[in-house]
Amino acid sequence: MSYTLLRGNFVIRYADLPRQGPEPDGDTVKFLPDSPALVEALPRRSGRPPKINGRGVSVRLEAVDALETHFEETHQELAGANAARDELLRLLGFTNVRYWEDLPNKVRSADQDSIRGHVLTNGVDANGRLIGFVYAGDHPGADGSSVFLDPALADASVNGTLLAAGLVYPAFYATLPAELRTHLAAVSQAARGKAVGIWPRSTADPNGAAAVTGLADAEGLVMWPKLFRRIVPYLAAGFTDFDGFDAWLRADPVNRDDEVFLLGKLERGNLHDVIKGAGQQIQLTVWPEEFVIAPDPAQPGTSVKPPLVAAGDLLIMAALPDPAGADLGHETVTLLNLTPAPIDLAGWALSDAAGGRKALTGTVEGGAAQRVTLDGAVRLDNKGDTIILVDPKGTSIDQVTYKADRVKAGRTIAFGR
Repeated sequence: MSYTLLRGNFVIRYADLPRQGPEPDGDTVKFLPDSPALVEALPRRSGRPPKINGRGVSVRLEAVDALETHFEETHQELAGANAARDELLRLLGFTNVRYWEDLPNKVRSADQDSIRGHVLTNGVDANGRLIGFVYAGDHPGADGSSVFLDPALADASVNGTLLAAGLVYPAFYATLPAELRTHLAAVSQAARGKAVGIWPRSTADPNGAAAVTGLADAEGLVMWPKLFRRIVPYLAAGFTDFDGFDAWLRADPVNRDDEVFLLGKLERGNLHDVIKGAGQQIQLTVWPEEFVIAPDPAQPGTSVKPPLVAAGDLLIMAALPDPAGADLGHETVTLLNLTPAPIDLAGWALSDAAGGRKALTGTVEGGAAQRVTLDGAVRLDNKGDTIILVDPKGTSIDQVTYKADRVKAGRTIAFGR
């Protein structure tokens, strides 16, 4: 299957806000893409737009689930959780990473606050994160190009390396192609067979149930993280045993009782079909590679398709990225209304590859062009840039890109259609 290549930097610390920086863990890391506009064009599996800002977007590593270093003010066994996190950062190239004593999930110092890398992604998850395979260093392909992800390339990812080392559990969503799922299932099974990483301490699995009398027990155990993430709110609701766990799951088929496809039976089911709980005992009854999890469904009326980046009723006709004299306050973008009726620009906006955004005002008359002067919120890079036109619903209806060789002082770039 083809994945979209995003080049950029992995980020673990904000130099200006070190105590408010990212919280990397064994399956999630912050990524600042070179071209944020490319993120907006990705499929939205659950209808949720990407949660991206000027500091980047979180990447959720596809196919793996690491023990929780932090979840609703609790955590799983920290030896295993921290081992996965530390290995992820090492594989990306980060060194000498230290954490705040009172904020143990935030990076206090490191040899690198950010480091070059790339992501192969096929969409955005229900939390607005990229779903992807992550890699250290730059990729030779063009930013935004399609890359065919085969088993060998999956093995070379941080995801595949963590799975092979037994530092993470598998978690296969329907976003993962069947060929990769089959291959990565074998990788995980091999790690379990060799009893490496967390596998010797794994519990609440087909090899045996776990005894959980309270949150403190769960925090010290190694178990499939999604099961842990269900146990925590269940206990917080006041339950003292697992006699009611099945009914509690079934009561919320979206947020608790995920839809799954049972590979062994070739039939649909739900999370309650693979979990058994009674008294103080809780257990995943099949290995996590033996079922496929459906992404959270989109809300009614919400599209899972990426916003259209194509010619619409209003086009970006031209741009002046390098005006004679000072650039700031003199760069312009020219819009063209293709319809016979006027278009009110209230709610519309222009953005650039750096994530800047300029709200538009006024009206473009039918068949007319209107020149928009940029005020600094959007800055056109003389080395090349992407300009995006966004309508009031947040849909990108037009996008143009220019390279450095088209930029000449005082000359307007016309975009042919």
